[in-house]
Amino acid sequence: MTRTGVIGLGDMGLSMARNLVDAGFDAYGFDLREERRCLFAESGGMAVGSVAELGRSVDIVFLMVLNGAQVLDILNGSDGLLESMAPGSTVVVSATIKPREVEEAAALCENAGLRLLDSPVSGGQSGAATGTLSMMVAGPPGLLEEHRDVFAAVGGNVMEVGDRAGQGQTVKAVLQAVIGTTFAGIFEALVLGEQAGVDGRVVRKVLEASHVGSPLLSNTVELVQGRRFVGTGSNAATMHKDLTITMDLALESGVTMFATGAAMQLMQATLHSFPGEDNWAAVKVLERLAGVEDG
Repeated sequence: MTRTGVIGLGDMGLSMARNLVDAGFDAYGFDLREERRCLFAESGGMAVGSVAELGRSVDIVFLMVLNGAQVLDILNGSDGLLESMAPGSTVVVSATIKPREVEEAAALCENAGLRLLDSPVSGGQSGAATGTLSMMVAGPPGLLEEHRDVFAAVGGNVMEVGDRAGQGQTVKAVLQAVIGTTFAGIFEALVLGEQAGVDGRVVRKVLEASHVGSPLLSNTVELVQGRRFVGTGSNAATMHKDLTITMDLALESGVTMFATGAAMQLMQATLHSFPGEDNWAAVKVLERLAGVEDG
């Protein structure tokens, strides 16, 4: 049985690690926070005390951390995976980072005799918890198939999108443009309806019954109208980071993205106005501009 690991036991990483346990894999987990390691151990996983210890224990490891700097440090830092993992082992970058950062990570792994799959995910905390994440995988031909059973334990829609590192992150950046602008449009529509005197239940019913109806829309409207701005697993800081990656890629590619740029700025305003809150708090920024009291 393949020995698996997850580094980064946040909301999504912990759920992914638990799904590996539930699927019957030997699953190891590491996080800098002791309380997250304890939660994983309580779920039946093997929590370890360092990156190096995990690297020595596994055949494949998912990196579900915040940014590219953390990915590179986990690989190349003191007692990192490059030194501790056995040659031929596989590193999966499931965090959303810049394409050039994952390209650098792949080169480091290749020089150390390791293999890398570039596999950002989409689906949020709920997708991670239910094992239904969409996974955009790019890497050497055949490597995904070698680990198909491991990916099936954490993802419900595992898509091979390219044969080299960087292509997965590029596809994720394109996806985030659509998600970010969709969020912004929903937020604006809800505030418009509110200020124009339309019952929120009517707005939701019509939106869900129209061509724009989707699980994304329904979840967003439910959270906004329920005034649930924290603890939903979709922090505004993460969305802002992702949209910044998208806009950086647009600059490099010579593409003008008016709507995505506006969505990024809305998330930036949310970070400053409501630090630590989730995506849905962006609606409060728009409400303030419309003269609505915070509620």
